[in-house]
Amino acid sequence: MSAEFLFMDDDNRPHRAYIVEECLQSADITRMDCPAYSPDLNPIDHVWDMLVQRVAVRQPPPTCLPELSNHT
Repeated sequence: MSAEFLFMDDDNRPHRAYIVEECLQSADITRMDCPAYSPDLNPIDHVWDMLVQRVAVRQPPPTCLPELSNHT
């Protein structure tokens, strides 16, 4: 049974070490380069932005966890 793997690399120096290159090649893992920091590729960043905005507009601001969890 074979599986396909894709290694998403942020071009960080340790990811480019020769030993890493050898390991990826020997395991037949394809490397996918991406920018060092790309929030567009990380959906959780968009979720955090939405949550921060929703909490920021609450008046009065929540002061405890139960207030934060209320949707009214």
